[in-house]
Amino acid sequence: MNQIQQLINQMCPNGVEWKTLGEVGTFFNGVTGKSKKDFENGNAKFISYMNVFSNPKLKIDVEDTILINKGEKQNTLQYGDVIFTTSSETSDESGMSSVLTIHTDEKIYLNSFCFGFRVNNLEKISPDFYSYIFRSEPLRNQIIKCANGVTRFNISKASFVKVKIPLPPLAIQTRIVEILDHFTNLTANLTAELNLRRKQFEHYREKLLSLDGVEGVENGILLDILKQPITDGPHETPTFVDEGIPFLSAEAVVNSKIDFNKMRGYISEEYNAICCKKYKPQMNDVYVVKSGSTVGKIAMVDFDSEFNIWSPLAALRVNEHNSPRYLYYLLLSDSIQNQIQLKCSKGSQPNLSMRVLEIFEVSIPPLATQHSIVSVLDKFTALIENIEKELALRQKQYEYYREELLRFGG
Repeated sequence: MNQIQQLINQMCPNGVEWKTLGEVGTFFNGVTGKSKKDFENGNAKFISYMNVFSNPKLKIDVEDTILINKGEKQNTLQYGDVIFTTSSETSDESGMSSVLTIHTDEKIYLNSFCFGFRVNNLEKISPDFYSYIFRSEPLRNQIIKCANGVTRFNISKASFVKVKIPLPPLAIQTRIVEILDHFTNLTANLTAELNLRRKQFEHYREKLLSLDGVEGVENGILLDILKQPITDGPHETPTFVDEGIPFLSAEAVVNSKIDFNKMRGYISEEYNAICCKKYKPQMNDVYVVKSGSTVGKIAMVDFDSEFNIWSPLAALRVNEHNSPRYLYYLLLSDSIQNQIQLKCSKGSQPNLSMRVLEIFEVSIPPLATQHSIVSVLDKFTALIENIEKELALRQKQYEYYREELLRFGG
C-alpha cells in the first residue's frame, strides 16, 4: 500500500486523472440478426452472457458457438476489450464487466445481451488493471446508477458514456495488478482444492454408505431408524415480530447447514409455544426441505439455541439405536436423493410427502458401524469446512485490497 501511494505521489503530484468512458474509448454491440438456429451448429466462438457475468477476465476457451456466414459483418473482440452485460433482474447486478486480457488471432463474437467497450490507446491502459477496476466499488457505484427498470434493469448507454474511470500511469497499474493477481491466484488455488475435497467426500460417502461386505446390515424403511413419525412446522403464515424466536424455512438450509442469516423473521414466545405443541426443535434433529424449488436439501441441528420451523421443513429424529449424524449423511447420499427426486410431486411447487419419505427403503447397519462411517466422513467434512473458512478469509482480503488500491480519490 505504501509503495503504491509513493508511486502516486511521485508520478501524480496533482492526483490521478479521471476521464469519462466517452473520452477514452468507443462502444460496440454484440451480434445482430441471429435466430435460435444459428446457435445450434456454429462455426465460430461465441461469448455468452454468463461468461461475462461470472469472470472479471474473459474466458475464451469455450464450447459456445455461433454460425457466421461468409462475408457477414459482425463485431469481433480484440485484446483489451471490456464487455458489459446489458441487463439483470436487479440493478446491483447490471453492467457486470469482463475484460479480454489474452492476445488471440481467433475471431470471437459477442452475444446480443452484452455490449463492448474499446479503448483508443492501449499503450496507456493495462487490460488486466481494468479487469479489476470495473469490478471495484467506486466504478460499480457509477455503473449501477446507469441501470433503469422495475422488474428488469437495463443499462442506459447515454448514462454509461459519462462513467468516469481513473487513468494512473502504467507503472502504477502494473504494480496494482501484481498485488491483486497474488490474491486472485490464492483464491483460485483454494477453490480448486475445495472442489477436489468435495469430490473425495462424495466418493467416500457413496462407497461407505453402499455397505458392501458389512455384517449385520438389515433392510428396512426410513421410519425404522426414527424415534417418531416425521413432522413439520405450522402451515399457516405466522405474525412476525421485531424481536423474539428465530423462525426458519427452506431458504435457511444452505450448503447442508442451517443459516440463521436466511431466517424468515422472529416469532413471539406465545406463538413459539403453540408451535412446540406440534414440534419442538432439539439438538441432532435432521431437516429435509420437502417443498419448493430446493426439495431434498438437508441440514442438521448441530447447535443448542432456541428457534422453530415452518412447514416446508420436515423434521426427523433418530431413535436410540441409530446415529443422527449417520442419518444426516444417509439423507445426503445419492440413493436417498434419487428417491426424493423420483417421489416428489412435479409442477411449479414440488412437494415431498412426509409419509412417502418415511417408507423410503434403506439399509441399516449396526450402531458401531454407523459410528465408524460417521468418523470417516466427519474428517472430510472438517477438512472441507476449514478450506471454506480459509477461502472466505482470502476473498475478504482480496476485496479489501482491491477497494483500497483502486480508489484514487475519484
